[in-house]
Amino acid sequence: MNFKYCLWGPLVFSVHLEKRDLTKVKKLCKKDKTKDARSILAASISDEFIIDKNKYVKILEPYLNKYAEKYQWWYKRNISQIKIESSWVNYMKNGEYNPPHCHSNCQLSSVLYIQVPKILKKEHSKYVGTIKDGGPGSISFMHGESKRFSLNNYTFFPEEGYLFIFPHDLFHYVTPFKSKCERISIAANFTIK
Repeated sequence: MNFKYCLWGPLVFSVHLEKRDLTKVKKLCKKDKTKDARSILAASISDEFIIDKNKYVKILEPYLNKYAEKYQWWYKRNISQIKIESSWVNYMKNGEYNPPHCHSNCQLSSVLYIQVPKILKKEHSKYVGTIKDGGPGSISFMHGESKRFSLNNYTFFPEEGYLFIFPHDLFHYVTPFKSKCERISIAANFTIK
C-alpha cells in the first residue's frame, strides 16, 4: 500500500539545551528593576526584565543553526542569517498568565524554560480537564480556526531546558497556576534573511 501525506501549518521547533548552556543562560537572568520590560509586553506578569540579547544569542547559536536546518526541510527555503531583536526573562508566579498574543517587529519568536518547580509539575499532573485547555502553567499554540478533522491547537507543559522557536505571528498563550512558586522563562524575537 502506497500513501502520501501533507505537512501542513507552521513549524514549531523544540530542542533541549545542553546542561552547560542552560547554566550560562541562567546567569543572564536577574531581577533588575532598571530593565523592567512590562511596558512593551502583553503578559500579566509582575516581574519581566530585559536581558543581554547579544550574550543570549551567542549561547543559542548551535540551536538556532539546528532550527535553520529544520526550517529548510519544512519550508524548502534557506536561512542565511538569524538576528536577535530582543530578549527578556519572565518570573511567572501563581495567578499570573500570558493572554493569547503574537509578536511584532520580528519574524521568529521563542521561549526557553529555565525553571519549572516540582510543585507546579505536581499541580499540573493532578489537573482534570480537556487537552485543549492544557492545564496549569502550559503553553498553547493556536493556528487558524478550529475545524472538523484538523488540529489547530498544540499545548505543551514546559520542561526545564526546552527551547521552542516558532513564527512570530503564531498566536500563543500561557495558562495561570495556583502553586506558590516561580516559573522562569526567557522569550526572544528574531529576524531572518
